[in-house]
Amino acid sequence: MPTLFQPFPAPRIQRSRSLLIALLAMLAAASAQAQGFDWNTLSQLARTRAQAPYSANSDKLPADLAALDYDQVRDIRFRPEQSLWRAEKRSFETQFFHLGLYQTQPVRIHEITPEGVRHLPYRGTDFDFGRNTVDAKAWGDLGHAGFRLHYPLNAGAYKDELVAFLGASYFRALGAGQQYGLSARGLAIDTVGGSGEEFPRFTEFWLERPAADAKQITVYALLESPRSTGAYRFVLRPGAQTTVTVHARVYLRPGSAPVNTLGLAPLTSMFLFGENQRSATDFRPEVHDSDGLMMVTGDGEWLWRPLQNPRQLTVSSFAMQQPRGFGLMQRDRSFANYEDVEARYERRPSAWIQPLGDWGAGRVELVQLPTPDETHDNIVAYWVPATLPTPGEPFEYAYELAWQGDTPQRPPSAWVTQSRRGYGYTKLSVSEQALQPQYVLDFAGPALDALPPGAPVRAVVSADANGRVLEALAYPNPATRTWRVTLRVERIDPSRPVELRAFLQHQNDTLSETWTQLLLPE
Repeated sequence: MPTLFQPFPAPRIQRSRSLLIALLAMLAAASAQAQGFDWNTLSQLARTRAQAPYSANSDKLPADLAALDYDQVRDIRFRPEQSLWRAEKRSFETQFFHLGLYQTQPVRIHEITPEGVRHLPYRGTDFDFGRNTVDAKAWGDLGHAGFRLHYPLNAGAYKDELVAFLGASYFRALGAGQQYGLSARGLAIDTVGGSGEEFPRFTEFWLERPAADAKQITVYALLESPRSTGAYRFVLRPGAQTTVTVHARVYLRPGSAPVNTLGLAPLTSMFLFGENQRSATDFRPEVHDSDGLMMVTGDGEWLWRPLQNPRQLTVSSFAMQQPRGFGLMQRDRSFANYEDVEARYERRPSAWIQPLGDWGAGRVELVQLPTPDETHDNIVAYWVPATLPTPGEPFEYAYELAWQGDTPQRPPSAWVTQSRRGYGYTKLSVSEQALQPQYVLDFAGPALDALPPGAPVRAVVSADANGRVLEALAYPNPATRTWRVTLRVERIDPSRPVELRAFLQHQNDTLSETWTQLLLPE
């Protein structure tokens, strides 16, 4: 990606913390090895599976279970008193999800104990079936749909839901005071660029029994799909910002169809409408689990791309070397921005990914799909390495995934607080406004707060070959003590998109992250 300005200093990466994370992961691996199961055991299993043709687990449910509808499946609840580790009064507990309706493929779950590894079979007595009349005793070891971990995240007397692994390779976690929103995945294959997306699955889990007062927990998982296998280790540390250190070793199956797009550390979210793309009929100002994609390149350039609900599939790529981080963020944290007393979108977490080690060359890819309502996830972001791994050979990488709330990751200088499109009073006709769209951006941050009174601040705005910048103004916003940028651009070919970039500059110093927007065709 061309750099149009002096890059920011390196982000505030706490190297001692990274070393601590690596040490904790090593200790977790050593602990598991002493118990008869270790990282290499799982990796060898993934390698062995990669050498054999893919064999999908059966998704055929017992007839009486398969006949249950949505509301009937929701009536099946895990009995909290049956939670794994509850009787031992440990800080973590585990509950299991029941198969049914959309969740038809079972996963096998095991516990790593000082005595060895033991399988955790399905037991119908662990569940309350509500008003359903089924014969769970006849099902045998049916398996589970997934599991969730509980921990006293918000108060010591109650164990809150901390993380859930459910469906394909999806998982999502919470920090204190947060409410479930976007999800993470283990791996994405051909989300775009192939003949169709392939969804790898976590087919087997190993839960390492925590100490009674443990502050972290380790989960191992085996991933499988027609073209891949993988060994995964998750070290979860709950808190105001819950963090998950992910260590992955992925194998592409020799002899399988080639992979076009290998997406690492995928994030999946929802954006229906927001300040930059308003609804004409909904009473709520904004509806989204995430409002933007944030990235920082190896050169220290911070980028912010507001999300959109496009009319058709839209893919954006951001090429870079040695990425320092990327994530789908929920920057708007005020209830007034949503006015939804049930969904509470202001409590949805941001998910920030910090690579551990050198990820080399590649691109962050953002996929945006049209959605008619808020029940569908339509946003995907992931890292694509420039070079695909050799089939059958291990491809290893690690990262820290932080689930952030009211204090999300931000650039050290200044950032966009809102991005609005439209006009106030204008003599331009509706058609002219469409050909000459206007954006109003607000920036805030310590670099702007430190400016002396009257300091000249310039808006540096650029467009690609399909756009012509007509106006770019930067001026103080006394109401919020921030800086505002008004920019207007002319489309050259209305049937094609326009790529825009904007940032603030004082003399030769860059003051803010770069706002980057894709102006979609009309």
